Amino acid sequence: MAAKETAKSKKVADFIENFKKETEALVTDIFPQKVLDIEEIYQKMVAEKKSDVHASINIPIPEAASLKEDDSDEPTTKKRKLDANGSDSLPAAVPSGTPVLVFPNGKVPYNAFIHKWAESIKPLITDLMEHANMVKMWISFLIPKIEDGNNFGVSIQEDTMAEARQVETESATYLDQLSRYYISRAKIISRIAKYPHVEDYRQSIRELDEKQLICLRLTLCEMRNHYASLHDIIHKNMEKIKKPRSGNAENLY
Repeated sequence: MAAKETAKSKKVADFIENFKKETEALVTDIFPQKVLDIEEIYQKMVAEKKSDVHASINIPIPEAASLKEDDSDEPTTKKRKLDANGSDSLPAAVPSGTPVLVFPNGKVPYNAFIHKWAESIKPLITDLMEHANMVKMWISFLIPKIEDGNNFGVSIQEDTMAEARQVETESATYLDQLSRYYISRAKIISRIAKYPHVEDYRQSIRELDEKQLICLRLTLCEMRNHYASLHDIIHKNMEKIKKPRSGNAENLY
């Protein structure tokens, strides 16, 4: 039993050592390349024309229905109906919109322009989440056992871990923004289908698509900055992160 436990402990120790080497190489080699790659994609997106983001909604405006003539001489808006007690009352006007059974031109497509960029950015967001998590775990493995005094290096480790944790959290919000865009657009599309004559709904789709393009640009910018800031703070404090306590601390007293 003891031999099995020793073998498992050795495997865990080997995993931790390999993980440290892999993450250190990630920070020193992969992070700078990620900054350059994301910057290149960002510049391509900035060069895109604003007009390219607009997409056809594919919901036609139906012809206005003709009003039915009433036999009565009174205007329709002034008609009265008797309630249960025999008193006059106006009918409540409840806008119901246009019943939607089927779209005459088939399905309403998503914005292909936005979708193309969203799909290209999504793997970068996932990579950033995983890399930030690796940095967080790497530093936690480097934190020494708790002792009194000489903890300046440990505080640097904790600050760097907090930075990596913040990056990981913000990366998750980027993915949430992508999904919320599609949900918001679908809700407006459903309003256009029900109220096809209201031009404001159609304009709101164009505004939403333009806003999403700006959000994607900002997301790329933020991811580039996260990689750059993590690489910078770790590179500047690599010695203290790897060896938070000096071996000659006793000579300071």
